[in-house]
Amino acid sequence: MRWTPAGPSVQLTKTWMNCILYRKCCIICTEVNRGIMKIHIGTDGQIAAEAAERYKKLLSEKPNAVLGFATGSTPLLLYAELIRLNKAGKLSFKKAVTFNLDEYVGLNETNEQSYRCFMNRNLFEQIDIPMRQTHVPQGRECTDEQGAAYDNAIETAGGIDLQLLGIGNNGHIGFNEPGTPFGTMTHTVVLTPSTRLANARFFRSVDDVPAEAVSMGIKTVMHARSIILIAEGEAKAQAIRDAFCGPVTEAVPASVLQLHPDVELYLDPEAAKLL
Repeated sequence: MRWTPAGPSVQLTKTWMNCILYRKCCIICTEVNRGIMKIHIGTDGQIAAEAAERYKKLLSEKPNAVLGFATGSTPLLLYAELIRLNKAGKLSFKKAVTFNLDEYVGLNETNEQSYRCFMNRNLFEQIDIPMRQTHVPQGRECTDEQGAAYDNAIETAGGIDLQLLGIGNNGHIGFNEPGTPFGTMTHTVVLTPSTRLANARFFRSVDDVPAEAVSMGIKTVMHARSIILIAEGEAKAQAIRDAFCGPVTEAVPASVLQLHPDVELYLDPEAAKLL
């Protein structure tokens, strides 16, 4: 089935209802600037399982693949599925190399709210990857030189084969807030009040959320060979519509993904409702 992003689609609604009935994701193709983009729609568990198959296939073909990972609540089911597959012997991360999108400024890697701690707890310590092959930006060392060094490390590793993204309510990817130039590489970001508020659930209060973060830049992300973006919940529906049905603009950072040749979306029906 092919549809164009011209507004709500009755056929789209019927299709995902049938897919949920048969307990599988539906796959829909839409035209974007650079060609055809696949959109997988299903329950949270279904899209996590389908996204995990991308990793299974990639690592079977290229065991030393370079993987870009993300944090937050969105990828947790995917990480749980990757752990399950790894423990079942169906995929291995022994030769893989990973780079995370971002880290808070001011939090050391032992802080429970740091993204290094998050990744160790929710993925790295439960799979067979050597810790020395995992990389997270240094929140304590947020100089321009450190940002350039992170980009150089990605390039030295061979470039990211598969980058995982979420999307913020304001359309940000990584911590690249609206207005971030598309040519930006890894850099320090001042977080918007809406982003700090959205992340306050992980802290005692919004006042404890760091005001800055180190993030892969939009250009860094766009250098990945393939990208998958996961979004769940009605709160993400407008951001998904703005990013993939509207113009490519720095006001909606995720809209740049329309220009990438290999992006797939994994959405639940609530996140997809405005397509």
